[in-house]
Amino acid sequence: MNERSAVIVVGGGAIGSSAAWHLARRGVDVTLVERFEPGHHRGASHGATRNFNVAYREPEYQAMLRESLELWRDLEAESGATLLSLHGLVNHGGAFDVDARHRAMLDAGWRSEMLDATEASSRWTGMRFASDVQFTADGGTVRADLAVAALQAGVVASGGRVMHHTEVVAIREHEAGVVVELVDEHGQRTISANAVVVGAGAWTSRLLGGILPLPVLRVTQEQPSHFAPLDSSPVGTDTVWPSFNHHASAVEGGEWWPAAIYGMPTPGEGIKIGWHGAGPVVDPDRRDFLPDPAVQADLRRYASEWFPGVDPDSAVPVSCTYTWTADEDFIVDRVGRVVVGAGFSGHGFKFVPAVGRALADLAVGDHGAAERFRLDRFSTR
Repeated sequence: MNERSAVIVVGGGAIGSSAAWHLARRGVDVTLVERFEPGHHRGASHGATRNFNVAYREPEYQAMLRESLELWRDLEAESGATLLSLHGLVNHGGAFDVDARHRAMLDAGWRSEMLDATEASSRWTGMRFASDVQFTADGGTVRADLAVAALQAGVVASGGRVMHHTEVVAIREHEAGVVVELVDEHGQRTISANAVVVGAGAWTSRLLGGILPLPVLRVTQEQPSHFAPLDSSPVGTDTVWPSFNHHASAVEGGEWWPAAIYGMPTPGEGIKIGWHGAGPVVDPDRRDFLPDPAVQADLRRYASEWFPGVDPDSAVPVSCTYTWTADEDFIVDRVGRVVVGAGFSGHGFKFVPAVGRALADLAVGDHGAAERFRLDRFSTR
């Protein structure tokens, strides 16, 4: 017998879970389908922390940040979990235009201050700075694993369904709706729906390549590491460890860097430090999850040069995927009865609640896609 749901959401990471949460809260009959087990480590949404970085200059992202902050707080109130830790965030390095970021943040209503390198190094003694620093007390971290679990619990609490260990093998669109073919431990079956939302991360092209006019989505395996602090100060104390983005110029010693640096304090695990986009292109089903020795050596060198407050030899590597668009802007759009959220290019997690809301709107036909995130931007180049 063919099952039915008003909307099917494919992909139980942060993006898909957020879309399903919004739909369920509106009373929409929604089914969230996830191929793997809860909390799996094969995609982009696992792990303890992600940066909540509000230092964006683009108005579209600023609007989503404001909305996401409010929605993160809503999810905290609903779930009882503490998801945001706003202990502050610094941006520094001569390859960043920190003055422009500072002005943009003030214009958007965030707190922001500029510090010289000496003042910043005195305030955060575990870090080193070689140029002006932009600091916002409104930045910090989001608890990634906890957020995904809270979103999925919210789906169920609002009457939706969450199905793990269930792989989508085909999506077929027809005039009256869509049919999604599934395989689980009981075999193959179908669910029909009015619309389908695909938030499948690294698997997006595999599912939708023959259905939507997708651009090339490049999947990389990224390999940040956690480093142990040298003193006993609790990781996350705002006077010691803010979150950070760092892109040094050549004169500051960044000529050997493969990419910019990002990172954050991660309670119980240390200081997370990673290159933003230095990993190899991978097939998400054929990853080895093994740390690249050269990437890890570069991270240890970075830590020894720029983080006097950590042990550079204590690195514990982790692995995740980025799914990149050519312009590093997201895809949030609808074609026919298929809605897609993809290409978050390593900076999407902070926006998860707002992106989920936009995908839910598209699924029920309430709004069109924002121009910056439309699929057709690629076909007009």
